[in-house]
Amino acid sequence: MKDILFALWFFLPAGLANAAPVFANKIPGSDWLAIPIDGGKHFRGKRITGNHKTVRGFIAGIVMGILVFWLQVIGFHHSAWIHSISGSIPYNSINPIVAGAALGGGALIGDAIKSFFKRQFNIKSGKTWFPFDQIDYIIGGLLACQIFVELSFGQIVMIGIVWFILHPISTFIGWLIGLKEQPF
Repeated sequence: MKDILFALWFFLPAGLANAAPVFANKIPGSDWLAIPIDGGKHFRGKRITGNHKTVRGFIAGIVMGILVFWLQVIGFHHSAWIHSISGSIPYNSINPIVAGAALGGGALIGDAIKSFFKRQFNIKSGKTWFPFDQIDYIIGGLLACQIFVELSFGQIVMIGIVWFILHPISTFIGWLIGLKEQPF
């Protein structure tokens, strides 16, 4: 159980960063940041990432990653329980801006790379592409976090399993409350 809690806790900045663009899309007055990150450019006659990957979403995801990691650092210093599930992660010596931006940015870059391949394989935006829709942000976040922490193989596997399972659950909830177009 402690390994599952670690996976949930440690990867929370990346997981919430991955969801942040969906919420940022609903912020009134933020349309001026709805600029596609691919600038409308094409590769082999197809959009690089499409209109759904925006500057607004990237900013929201990175800010979310930083905010969540910063709150984790505070929790680490003030809660014995959080300290106990944090494993070997040295929250007391990690810069929350660097770590949060790495986890959040890594998750979003992983998602953007997957979107590039979806466009190249003619999979429409918003359509499910199993299992890549579930692992893109996990791979991106795990690769990016290597700049500030070294995870064990077991920790990497547990993060992958836990967040792979959480993704369709959160997507379904997002669909139920009207934030997502597809239930899975």
